Amino acid sequence: MATTMHSMSTTLIDSKAPVRQPAAAASSQCVTLPSLAPPPPQQQNRVWKATGYCRKLARNVAAMATGEATPEVGPPDAQELIKPIQEAWEKVEDKYAVSSLVVAGGVLLWGSTGLISAIDRLPLIPGVLELVGIGYTGWFAYKNLVYKPDREALVEKIKCTYKDIIGSS
Repeated sequence: MATTMHSMSTTLIDSKAPVRQPAAAASSQCVTLPSLAPPPPQQQNRVWKATGYCRKLARNVAAMATGEATPEVGPPDAQELIKPIQEAWEKVEDKYAVSSLVVAGGVLLWGSTGLISAIDRLPLIPGVLELVGIGYTGWFAYKNLVYKPDREALVEKIKCTYKDIIGSS
């Protein structure tokens, strides 16, 4: 005990690590466990290979169920992604207004992100807002989803709103 106290006090004063005692000098109450070897690095590769194999297998099963041949799906070309955007841009009459709306939307998104992160740092507000959200969700579910006539009215209202936005066809 005296040597332990001495080595601890010198460690604190000298800021050096204490010297380990040989196993023979250690007390009979101490038990040391062997250190474990790190897991083999091949295990991660095996997981990725298994995931890729399972994806291919799932595509084959889906194709067999429909009776179609399995096409190899590769990454989409940039041209395939850009072409519909270019066609939509050519149909726009007022390009200045659309560009302004896109920039304003980006600024609004950036500002709202900053505002939300600032609110999130406040100590009590996020918890209160979370409780308000949970309460409103419960109220909405009780008011619109519990009884069958209320569900049907909600579905009808959603369909009417969809027709108003898209237009009747």
